[in-house]
Amino acid sequence: MPADPVALLGLAERLATAAAAELHNPPADLQAGAKSTPTDAVTVMDHRAEALILEGLAAERPNDRVVAEESGDNDRDAEVTWYVDPLDGTVNYLYGIPQYAVSIAASIGDVVVAGVVADVAREEMYAAVRGRGATRDGKPLRCTTQADPALALVGTGFAYAAAIRTEQARVIAQLLPKVRDIRRLGSAALDLCAVAAGSLDAYYETGMHPWDWAAGTLIAREAGARVDGLRGRPPGAGVMLAANPQLFGRVHDLLVAAGAT
Repeated sequence: MPADPVALLGLAERLATAAAAELHNPPADLQAGAKSTPTDAVTVMDHRAEALILEGLAAERPNDRVVAEESGDNDRDAEVTWYVDPLDGTVNYLYGIPQYAVSIAASIGDVVVAGVVADVAREEMYAAVRGRGATRDGKPLRCTTQADPALALVGTGFAYAAAIRTEQARVIAQLLPKVRDIRRLGSAALDLCAVAAGSLDAYYETGMHPWDWAAGTLIAREAGARVDGLRGRPPGAGVMLAANPQLFGRVHDLLVAAGAT
């Protein structure tokens, strides 16, 4: 029998709730280290939250493939693949900035069918099942209908590599005069949920991994947003853009004109 997306969502919600509870109780020493660059932080709590999620998946769905930020890909040939980001916004968490999340998504084949993003500090749960809409704490979400880039609030994020940040700064310098304003909040998963909830009109970022965007993309799409890469590419290949359908094309063209890659 094929996997049931609603059941997958239920498991994701339970595990995200447990991981969020774990993140509420950090030790005095977060044992912060670095990954890809000295500014790309990881803490003991990233590992603890991920271990809790992976243990739960192993107990309930031991044959599934799991792609997790800290422990990688178990490379199983399975119907269901899980994408796990145990702490999206680690730098915010490290500095005590209340903008970080647990993100868990499940795909059947290449299609993400269920996803949750737990906003840990606000104790809110964003969730979606493909074709059934998106919710925050059970209440339906809908993206904005703002069609004018000049009146659009746009979110973004930055890479950790200095050379890529330099290029991103050049793009922002060209984009900023043409939109209402730009926000950099520090959690891709929550930024995508902000588009779903109407707290941002659009969001773009480059260089993300599937665990960063899988759940948030489903939630944004189920709230009515369009999420794609530039120039017809899929999400995650180069620059990803999320916006309501009326705004998407206009912001897309601004990013292309600015040389975003």
